[in-house]
Amino acid sequence: MRLTERLLKETGREYALRMLKDNIIHLDLVPGSMLSENELSAEMNLSRTPVREALIELSKVKIVEIYPQKGSAVALIDYDIIEEARFMRNVLECAVVELACKSPSKEDLLKLQENVKLQEFYMENRSSERLLELDNEFHQMLFHMTGKDQVYQLMDSITIHFDRIRSMSLEAVKELKLVSDHQAIVEAIVAQDSDKAKALMEKHLSRYRIDEEALREKYPGYFK
Repeated sequence: MRLTERLLKETGREYALRMLKDNIIHLDLVPGSMLSENELSAEMNLSRTPVREALIELSKVKIVEIYPQKGSAVALIDYDIIEEARFMRNVLECAVVELACKSPSKEDLLKLQENVKLQEFYMENRSSERLLELDNEFHQMLFHMTGKDQVYQLMDSITIHFDRIRSMSLEAVKELKLVSDHQAIVEAIVAQDSDKAKALMEKHLSRYRIDEEALREKYPGYFK
C-alpha cells in the first residue's frame, strides 16, 4: 500500500477509509486480493477498530466483500455496479454542466482552461496518477462553480467502482479521449451551449463501455 500523511483533525476511521479507497482505485490493492485487518492496521499505524469500521463502510458500497470468520477481500469488477455508478454521475453531471453554461464567470472559465492545459501536459508525459487527479479536479470544479459542492461530495463517496475503471483506463487505453472530451466541454460552456455540453458530458461518461475490451485484455483476472 501507498500511504499519505493523516490530515489535521482526521479520525482514524476517516484516514483508513481514505487510504483504502485510494489504494483500491489505483490498483495498489487489486481486485480479488485478501485484506488483513492486522496488516492494514500495522501499515497505517492504527488500531484494528478504525480499519474494521472502514472495511465495513466499503462493504456497504460493495467494493469490499467481508467473509465471516475468513476475512475481507477487494471485490472483483462488476460492470452492472459500474453502470449504476455511471447512471448516477450522468444524471448529476449533465444537470450540473447545464447549470455551468448559464453565465459562467471569467474566473471559473480560466480555472477550467488551466486544468485542461495541465491535463494536456501530463497526457503527453503519460502520468496516469496526475491525470486522474486533474480529471477529478475538473469535474469537482463544475460542481463548485454551480454551488453544488455537497452534491459532489455525496456522489464522490459512492462512485468508487466507476473511479477504479477510470484509473485502469489511463493505463490500458492507448488512444484516450479524456483531454479532448474535457476541452470540448469547456468550449461548450464558454459558448453557453447547454445542449451540446450535456451531450458531450454523457458521451464522456459512457466511454468506459468502449474501453471494456482493452481493460479485460490488460487485466483479465480482475473481472467477475
